[in-house]
Amino acid sequence: MLLRSGQIRGIAVRALSCLLLAVFLPSCKEKPKPPQPPPAVTVAQPLERRVTDRLDLTGNTQAVMTVQLRARVAGYLEKVFFRDGQFVKKDQILFLLQQNTYQDALRQAESAIALQKAQLEYAAAQFVRYTELLSRKAASQSDVDNWRYQRDSAHANLENAQASRDLAALNLSYTEVRAPFDGRIDRRLVDPGNLVGAGDNTVLASVNQTNPMYVYFTISDSDLARLTREGHWRPGMGRALVSMGVLNEKGHPHEGVLDFSSISLTSTTGTLQMRGVFPNPDGNLMPGLYARLRVPLAEKDALLVPQEALSYDQQGVFLLVVNAQDTVEKRTVRIGFLVGHMRVIESGLTAKEWVVVAGTQKAVPGRKVTPERQGPPPSPQPQGAR
Repeated sequence: MLLRSGQIRGIAVRALSCLLLAVFLPSCKEKPKPPQPPPAVTVAQPLERRVTDRLDLTGNTQAVMTVQLRARVAGYLEKVFFRDGQFVKKDQILFLLQQNTYQDALRQAESAIALQKAQLEYAAAQFVRYTELLSRKAASQSDVDNWRYQRDSAHANLENAQASRDLAALNLSYTEVRAPFDGRIDRRLVDPGNLVGAGDNTVLASVNQTNPMYVYFTISDSDLARLTREGHWRPGMGRALVSMGVLNEKGHPHEGVLDFSSISLTSTTGTLQMRGVFPNPDGNLMPGLYARLRVPLAEKDALLVPQEALSYDQQGVFLLVVNAQDTVEKRTVRIGFLVGHMRVIESGLTAKEWVVVAGTQKAVPGRKVTPERQGPPPSPQPQGAR
């Protein structure tokens, strides 16, 4: 029996419907999956502490005194009494120039003194003798005047000879070049056997006084205002405390004071040059080092959060806060200095808010989370421990 085309299409449609029912009917019987809970994050309230505000600055170390040792008299360099780079003591002999010429000059000056003393004694005796003869009318006034002149001339010649002796002794002392202070000497610039001091002031070496050590730095006008207002520092009056550390040190282990500031700010940069002075008895600090400085200011109450809770974007620094509805909020804050592993929050946060301290990558502003409240964080390292 032949089927019409309409009947064939009907059969095909029914077969396709059955096939679709067979495929999708089992899936219609599956139960829908339950919704996923919000992601879990760890939250904590900021730590309330009383801290000492401070200024963090940078500078460079510089020797208190630097002297170039020069040959002050001409002569051949005979001996060197130090090792390059060693520490030397005040008045320690460092270089010796030939002395025989200056020793002979000193003996000449001393013999001239003996001669002038003899001439002075003779002229003085003659003056006394002729004065007595004049009183007895046995000598003329011109004879007395002549011996007075001879006596006074001999006295002047004696003083001149004594001055020459002193100058000869001084030149002899210059043949010994000594350390002007305790410090560290650089390498020698002239080797023994060379003629020095002839026609020029030959530099033999340089010496630095490194105990104490200076640190020069610049401070902006805004930080200077904080130093005078909060730190109660005044130019030229008293000394403010300051601590310092260099690149190979942790924190700021060196304690010193601010002892100098320039008398005016640099108009082009708006900065003021200042100086700190630090004890350096072991000589570990060298001139020219990069230094980190910390100047304490006034104490204040502050809120602290862990450093890892902070995030950054183009608008600045922000924290993620979970509100009473367990919804994440983005909170822009102004941060201060570090206290141990905690960061001071200057503004933008209250003490009773819950800050996301772990799992920040799962906390999205505007979405809910499952907060796991954390107890008070461990107290930061005291500021005094550097």
